[in-house]
Amino acid sequence: MRQPFDRREFLGRAAAGSAMVSLGAIAPDILCRAAEASRSDQRILVVVEMAGGNDGLNCVVPHSHDVYLNSRKQLRIDRSDTLAVTDELGLHPSLRGFADLLEAGHLAVVQGVGYPNPNRSHFESMDIWHSCFRKDVTRDDGWIGRYMQAMGMEDASDPPAIHLGRDKQPFALMSRDVRSVSIRSLDQFRFAKNQSMDLKAAIRELSQQRELTQLVAEPELQTDAGQNDLLAFVRSSTSTAINASDQVEQASKQLARSSADYPNTELGRQLQTVAKLIAAGMQTRIYYVRIDGFDTHANQAEAHAALLRDVSQGVTALTNDLKDRGEADRTLVMCFSEFGRRVAENASKGTDHGTAGPMFFAGQKLRSGLVGRMPSLSDLDHGDLKFHTDFRQVYAAVLKEWLECDPEQVLGGTFEPIELFS
Repeated sequence: MRQPFDRREFLGRAAAGSAMVSLGAIAPDILCRAAEASRSDQRILVVVEMAGGNDGLNCVVPHSHDVYLNSRKQLRIDRSDTLAVTDELGLHPSLRGFADLLEAGHLAVVQGVGYPNPNRSHFESMDIWHSCFRKDVTRDDGWIGRYMQAMGMEDASDPPAIHLGRDKQPFALMSRDVRSVSIRSLDQFRFAKNQSMDLKAAIRELSQQRELTQLVAEPELQTDAGQNDLLAFVRSSTSTAINASDQVEQASKQLARSSADYPNTELGRQLQTVAKLIAAGMQTRIYYVRIDGFDTHANQAEAHAALLRDVSQGVTALTNDLKDRGEADRTLVMCFSEFGRRVAENASKGTDHGTAGPMFFAGQKLRSGLVGRMPSLSDLDHGDLKFHTDFRQVYAAVLKEWLECDPEQVLGGTFEPIELFS
């Protein structure tokens, strides 16, 4: 569970910089750094957060199961409308892009993902996914933040992780020492190099990332940046964002136009920016985007179809774009949501908060197809699906097999990786 930064503690951390190392993590830390140093073609992870609780049963549809048909008189999707995966399962018709990736051998669908004693609060469940711990365990860093810490990315020339979007920086990226960048739009960071910056405005901007809102009004923050660690942090982080946008701007002028058909949506534009950043030669390892709206309590059918179309088209366009640019074999896309929906529809033609659901992965190195089984529709937990794959097993596979880092150090425990990669 996240915790607001204590001012003195934060400034101490900022001053300590890269000298802050956990003695208990030295051995796996060396393993991670050795893997990092040995790579000239660094692998990239693109995270797509489907916020609100995606209805997995109407993504991977058990179209012939009596419980599904009887539980969803209004929302069920007929077999003839699904995109065939097996004799018993089909994809939602809006997931045409995913179906094409699956046919090409570049999509994996991990079924039945969740965690023990599921929490149906959006905030708390997403916090568990981001931190890998429940609320009774105090954490001030997220799983990706710990990964970046383990890889020794404190002094990286490019931001190790970039979050694109108008929302607050995801807690998953929080780290004690490694700075991530949030970019709402590329135009926002196009400052003249010799122009003096409004530091209070910069702090407010950075507060979106580092929970520093309570510090903005403190008078000592208006002192010279050379004498104030927090202001130095703000200037350094903002400079990193400026450099990132400069590289994209130059890449846009030099790179050939892609034929990829991105949807004309916020998510589509964000994923197109990700492709430009990768093609520009950025050394960033993690890109994070978020699409909201999956909390479909009422009139779900049309809204859910539009959301799935946006995700499917956007991820497919990104994959095709990177393939055209020769970058697809080192890029993995991971789509997840904080929980699924209940098996039975509600009286408002929607679905309520549930538990287990699918995760989607797109990439060239995957063990393509269905991973794990569809949760039983006959053996429910008070009307909810029972998970069989802990999400930390999925993270463990990504960390170990893709990002080449010891997952135990990042996840705070031992979780058997699923078989996700070929």
